[in-house]
Amino acid sequence: MEEGGDRKVKRIALVLVVLIVVSALLSGCSLLDKVASLKQGFNKAEKKQDPNPAGPTVVIEAPKNATPTVTGDSKKITLYFADASGQKLVAEERVIPKATGIARLCMEELVKGPTQADLKATLPASTKVLDINVRPDGLAIVDFSGSLIKDLPASATAEKLAVYSIVNTLTQFPTVQKVELRVDGKKVDTLLGYVKVSTALSRNTSLIK
Repeated sequence: MEEGGDRKVKRIALVLVVLIVVSALLSGCSLLDKVASLKQGFNKAEKKQDPNPAGPTVVIEAPKNATPTVTGDSKKITLYFADASGQKLVAEERVIPKATGIARLCMEELVKGPTQADLKATLPASTKVLDINVRPDGLAIVDFSGSLIKDLPASATAEKLAVYSIVNTLTQFPTVQKVELRVDGKKVDTLLGYVKVSTALSRNTSLIK
């Protein structure tokens, strides 16, 4: 009797052990599934938060006095040069690539001189456009290198035509009302002693032929 009872106890114990093992295996599978599901969800969330794994896009603003950016379109501008006698200003139309810094391009084209054979340059070819800034109030501040003074012909007419070729060229734009000239970053009273440029200058149509 005792031996038979022991066998029953052992069978019951064995069944319990099997049940426990099976239960543990089933629980383990469920746990692994849950872990895998959580990991997959985390990866999806991570991709949504960072659509660019290489890093965020950084937009660098162009420097204030950077070279004008050409857009591919063209624009007609008016430049003022001296007539054949060197006494008056004559308008010359020119088509140039459209750019964000159109005022600076105009000054650079003015320095290059005219394309028409009967016109003369008003600015020395050695002149450099150092900076130009058009303010919201309509004042354009343009800064030239010292060559503008050094290489400009020493006469009152040459100085007047040089000054107002700059002013009249810039004031063709509705955003420019007056022009202030600077040389090597500094205000000057005059270029050669004949024309006062210490204050902002307005358009002068009396010199235009």
